[in-house]
Amino acid sequence: MLNASQIAIRCALASFLALVLGMSVLPAAAGTLESVKQRGTLQCGVSEGLFGFSERNAQDAWSGFDVDFCRAVASAIFDDPSKVTFVPLSAGDRFSALRTGRVDLLSRNSTWTLEREAGLGLAFVGITYHDGQGFMVMRDLNVSSALELNNAKVCVETGTTSQLNLADFFRANSMTFEERAFPTAGEALNAFQSGQCNVLTRDQSALYAERLKLPRPKDAIILPDVISKEPLGPVTRADDFAWFTLVKWVNFALVNAEELGISSKNAAEATSSGKPDVRRFAGVEGGFGKMLGLDDAWALRAVRAVGNYAEIYERNLGVESRLGIPRGLNQLWSMGGVLYAPPLR
Repeated sequence: MLNASQIAIRCALASFLALVLGMSVLPAAAGTLESVKQRGTLQCGVSEGLFGFSERNAQDAWSGFDVDFCRAVASAIFDDPSKVTFVPLSAGDRFSALRTGRVDLLSRNSTWTLEREAGLGLAFVGITYHDGQGFMVMRDLNVSSALELNNAKVCVETGTTSQLNLADFFRANSMTFEERAFPTAGEALNAFQSGQCNVLTRDQSALYAERLKLPRPKDAIILPDVISKEPLGPVTRADDFAWFTLVKWVNFALVNAEELGISSKNAAEATSSGKPDVRRFAGVEGGFGKMLGLDDAWALRAVRAVGNYAEIYERNLGVESRLGIPRGLNQLWSMGGVLYAPPLR
């Protein structure tokens, strides 16, 4: 026969089990995808204005490499690239805006680092642009290498990996410099233009864009030295794995589309292809959309709206654009670059 103490313990245990079982059948909190669908638009964080990556014209229309990625995600979800609300963010507030839910996705020339993932609770969905930090100087400085910049005054944006890499580079090469740090990229460029510093440092792709803003772009040169690895890519919060997976596979889809020869111009033909990998991409076979919370034509919709990776790159950054940046490392792995995506199967 149980004594009073044993009865009390068993009752407490039964109550605890009932609570746990009850919790297990409660509906899960709505994830990011559900919130985006209910809102009817994707909130996408972009830079405040960087030629080729994210820029807004006088009619308030956005364009650029990072902008097109936002539209690809919106198209995968809604079949409508216009269902994006672009939120311009500075380097200083970009990650807090993502962490607090002000944006669903950050597509803003951000470098993938350990501290940003493990320390801030973020998740990079892959590398969309392989970059490296460089230096821009005026031609009349008469230097051809970063190793000639001893005692230089260097303008840099605060809160960036560029600021950290700058100190490392000069220390590693036993050189001295005077840092002129500014809260925004625009202020750093203005300081360079006005002569407060004789060197501007940023990712090389950004330097190509910033040079176009100068009154006489040809008066400035970008030195050939690349002092860091800057793997740039879109970012999500790390607390929603399903959303992270969806955005990651949109990234992979754009690369795989280029490999498979699927473009915005021939996307409609993919559904009648006899090739198994093309049919899986088009959603005719495989049923992979359901795994992402989408229908099976999600990847084809993204490409139909903005093009494959090559189309996006060439339109915004490539040799035929204002920036004229060769693809280099951002070429497909099969074409001498390092761009590679897991197969959609």
